[in-house]
Amino acid sequence: MKYSQGHLGRVFVAKIEHGDDLLKELSELAVRENLTAAVLFMIGALKKASLVVGPQQDVVPPSPVWNSFDNAHEMIGIGTIFRNDNLEPVIHLHASVGRGDDCRTGCIREDASAYLVVEVIILEVVGSNATRTLDAITGMNMLGFKP
Repeated sequence: MKYSQGHLGRVFVAKIEHGDDLLKELSELAVRENLTAAVLFMIGALKKASLVVGPQQDVVPPSPVWNSFDNAHEMIGIGTIFRNDNLEPVIHLHASVGRGDDCRTGCIREDASAYLVVEVIILEVVGSNATRTLDAITGMNMLGFKP
C-alpha cells in the first residue's frame, strides 16, 4: 500500500442543473478553482449516462463492460478529482442509479447529463501530493503520489 497525508481545504456546494453535462461541469469547476485533489459526494438524477459496470474478465489490463441508459434514473455517487501528468483534472466517479426495478452501479465515464438537479459537495484535499498517472500495465490513469 502507498499513501500520503493531507488536510481538508475549501468546501464547495454545486448545483448541476437540468441538461448539464455532469463530468464537464465538474472538470470546469476543478480548473476554475484550481482543485488538484478533492472528494465528491452527490445526489440527484441523471437523464442519461454511460458507465462501466465491471471487466469482461478478471484479467489485467481489463476490457470494460459498458452499460448505458437514456431515461431518467435517480442517483447517488461518490468520487475523486486528481490532476494527471498534464495537470488536467481526472474525475473518477462511481454511482448507483435506479429507475423502478432497474438498478445498476458502476463508474460513470461518458454522456452523464443531469435530470432536474444533481447536488454535489466537494471537499478539497490539500498537501497530499496525490495525482493520476498513466499506468503502463492497466492502461488506466491510476492514483499515485509525487515525492
